[in-house]
Amino acid sequence: MTEDDARKALTARLEELDRLDALSAEGREPVTLQQDSVGRLSRMDAMQQQAMAQAEERRRGAERARIRAAFARLDEGEWGYCAKCGEEIAAGRLKNDPSVARCVGCAG
Repeated sequence: MTEDDARKALTARLEELDRLDALSAEGREPVTLQQDSVGRLSRMDAMQQQAMAQAEERRRGAERARIRAAFARLDEGEWGYCAKCGEEIAAGRLKNDPSVARCVGCAG
Protein backbone atom coordinates (compact mmCIF):
# COMPACT_ATOMS: atom_id res chain seq x y z
CA MET A 1 0.00 0.00 0.00
CA THR A 2 1.40 3.38 -0.99
CA GLU A 3 1.20 6.48 1.15
CA ASP A 4 -1.37 7.95 -1.28
CA ASP A 5 -3.49 4.80 -0.96
CA ALA A 6 -3.20 5.05 2.82
CA ARG A 7 -4.33 8.70 2.80
CA LYS A 8 -7.33 7.81 0.63
CA ALA A 9 -8.28 4.87 2.83
CA LEU A 10 -7.89 6.89 6.03
CA THR A 11 -9.92 9.78 4.61
CA ALA A 12 -12.66 7.39 3.48
CA ARG A 13 -12.77 5.83 6.96
CA LEU A 14 -13.09 9.26 8.60
CA GLU A 15 -16.01 10.03 6.29
CA GLU A 16 -17.60 6.70 7.22
CA LEU A 17 -17.18 7.47 10.93
CA ASP A 18 -18.86 10.86 10.42
CA ARG A 19 -21.75 9.15 8.62
CA LEU A 20 -22.13 6.62 11.43
CA ASP A 21 -22.10 9.43 14.01
CA ALA A 22 -24.91 11.17 12.19
CA LEU A 23 -26.97 7.97 12.01
CA SER A 24 -26.59 7.17 15.69
CA ALA A 25 -27.04 10.70 17.07
CA GLU A 26 -30.64 10.05 18.10
CA GLY A 27 -29.71 6.89 19.99
CA ARG A 28 -27.25 8.79 22.19
CA GLU A 29 -29.80 11.35 23.36
CA PRO A 30 -31.04 11.22 26.97
CA VAL A 31 -33.87 8.81 27.63
CA THR A 32 -36.94 10.63 28.89
CA LEU A 33 -39.57 9.17 31.18
CA GLN A 34 -42.99 9.00 29.56
CA GLN A 35 -45.21 7.18 32.03
CA ASP A 36 -48.19 7.03 29.70
CA SER A 37 -46.47 5.56 26.65
CA VAL A 38 -43.34 3.79 27.84
CA GLY A 39 -43.36 1.03 30.41
CA ARG A 40 -40.54 0.26 32.81
CA LEU A 41 -39.03 -2.47 30.62
CA SER A 42 -39.27 -0.30 27.52
CA ARG A 43 -37.43 2.49 29.32
CA MET A 44 -34.75 0.07 30.52
CA ASP A 45 -34.35 -1.19 26.96
CA ALA A 46 -34.08 2.40 25.71
CA MET A 47 -31.42 3.15 28.32
CA GLN A 48 -29.47 0.04 27.30
CA GLN A 49 -29.67 1.11 23.64
CA GLN A 50 -28.46 4.58 24.65
CA ALA A 51 -25.50 3.12 26.57
CA MET A 52 -24.56 0.96 23.59
CA ALA A 53 -24.76 3.96 21.24
CA GLN A 54 -22.56 5.99 23.60
CA ALA A 55 -20.00 3.17 23.81
CA GLU A 56 -19.92 2.95 20.03
CA GLU A 57 -19.36 6.71 19.86
CA ARG A 58 -16.37 6.34 22.21
CA ARG A 59 -14.95 3.57 20.00
CA ARG A 60 -15.33 5.79 16.93
CA GLY A 61 -13.55 8.58 18.82
CA ALA A 62 -10.65 6.27 19.61
CA GLU A 63 -10.48 5.22 15.97
CA ARG A 64 -10.46 8.87 14.89
CA ALA A 65 -7.49 9.47 17.20
CA ARG A 66 -5.63 6.51 15.62
CA ILE A 67 -6.39 7.90 12.15
CA ARG A 68 -5.16 11.40 13.09
CA ALA A 69 -1.97 9.82 14.44
CA ALA A 70 -1.56 7.90 11.17
CA PHE A 71 -1.91 11.16 9.20
CA ALA A 72 0.78 12.68 11.44
CA ARG A 73 3.08 9.72 10.75
CA LEU A 74 2.41 10.13 7.02
CA ASP A 75 3.30 13.83 7.21
CA GLU A 76 6.49 13.06 9.15
CA GLY A 77 7.58 10.24 6.85
CA GLU A 78 7.20 7.69 9.68
CA TRP A 79 4.15 5.85 8.35
CA GLY A 80 4.75 2.17 7.70
CA TYR A 81 7.34 1.81 10.45
CA CYS A 82 6.68 0.47 13.93
CA ALA A 83 6.39 3.23 16.52
CA LYS A 84 8.00 0.97 19.12
CA CYS A 85 10.87 -0.88 17.41
CA GLY A 86 11.23 1.10 14.18
CA GLU A 87 10.97 -1.97 11.94
CA GLU A 88 8.83 -1.92 8.81
CA ILE A 89 5.19 -2.95 9.35
CA ALA A 90 4.03 -5.79 7.09
CA ALA A 91 2.26 -4.61 3.92
CA GLY A 92 -0.72 -6.88 4.59
CA ARG A 93 -1.17 -5.41 8.04
CA LEU A 94 -1.11 -1.87 6.65
CA LYS A 95 -3.50 -2.81 3.86
CA ASN A 96 -5.92 -4.23 6.41
CA ASP A 97 -5.69 -1.14 8.64
CA PRO A 98 -3.56 1.81 7.50
CA SER A 99 -3.83 3.39 10.95
CA VAL A 100 -1.79 0.71 12.74
CA ALA A 101 1.30 2.07 14.49
CA ARG A 102 3.04 -1.15 15.54
CA CYS A 103 4.30 -4.30 13.86
CA VAL A 104 2.77 -7.64 14.79
CA GLY A 105 5.60 -8.44 17.20
CA CYS A 106 5.26 -5.21 19.18
CA ALA A 107 1.46 -5.17 19.06
CA GLY A 108 1.24 -8.54 20.82
